[in-house]
Amino acid sequence: MRHLQLGFSLLEVMVAMALLAVLASVGAPSLKSLYEGYRAQTGIKQVQQLLQFARNQAISYGVRVSVCALKDGRCEADAWQQGVTVFSDRNGNLALDDDDKLLFQSGAFDSQDILKYNRDAIRFLPDGLATGTNGTFKYCPGQANSPHSEALVINQAGRIRHSQDENINCQDGDGG
Repeated sequence: MRHLQLGFSLLEVMVAMALLAVLASVGAPSLKSLYEGYRAQTGIKQVQQLLQFARNQAISYGVRVSVCALKDGRCEADAWQQGVTVFSDRNGNLALDDDDKLLFQSGAFDSQDILKYNRDAIRFLPDGLATGTNGTFKYCPGQANSPHSEALVINQAGRIRHSQDENINCQDGDGG
């Protein structure tokens, strides 16, 4: 009588593991790229939603609304990565004072990523217009010249649109 053996030999398992290791090493770099692209899309979408929220609040309640990165209660141009704050800015001084109302505060963005805006803050007037000149938010995952970078353009009318530019760069000195 013959015994039926079920299972794999050690050699078969070793060959399968070697093939799996080769496939994993080939696929890992593309997963990093996919993850960076996802982070950029998610980050810039969050900024877009915050800007739309701020503009809607300004129109709905007839108040001036500021969007900025707060550092010690004041808007700072180099702190956007730490999170974005939306507040009613009754006196227009770009500071969260006692008579101002905090409307929303986001958490910090991924520490590996760069979020830049070419101004200290964005202010929406009660009619929905943005003060100042056009501005550009840039989100670069991992490095300043990432191919997965995303951008938003805000014009003086308060319109927020996704940038179609393929060469978005978060280098210092690169205006928006």
